[in-house]
Amino acid sequence: MQTYQWLLAGHIIAMVAWMAGMFYLPRLYVYHVGAIKGGELCQTLKVMERRLLRIILNPAMVLTYGFGIALLLHNPDLLKQGYMHAKFLLVGVMTVLHAFLAATRRRFAADKNQHSATFYRVLNEVPTLLLIGIVILVVVKP
Repeated sequence: MQTYQWLLAGHIIAMVAWMAGMFYLPRLYVYHVGAIKGGELCQTLKVMERRLLRIILNPAMVLTYGFGIALLLHNPDLLKQGYMHAKFLLVGVMTVLHAFLAATRRRFAADKNQHSATFYRVLNEVPTLLLIGIVILVVVKP
């Protein structure tokens, strides 16, 4: 049982780090939209976005998945729970959003952004909604 608890703690810690990055990266994009291309702020944001993605977001997502898979291997009965299937769906949507944000970072790095600050403000709310859904599914198990 103690192994499961350590795996769960790792999963929660990694998920919190992943979510922190998912909340922050779109906010950086809001600021980046208003920055002058080639200017000091623009260059600073490019560095911040790259580091956030490579040092925090990507490793946290991989660790979240890794600990989650380990939890399932330790307790395969979780796969029989309906709420887990819904959780997998929401985590899948979060992963697609993560990929979109990574692709967006590459567009910003090339000075080829295609969206407005308002778009990124709205997009910034999506991880919050997904997190609410995931937590309710795991805690309440509807």
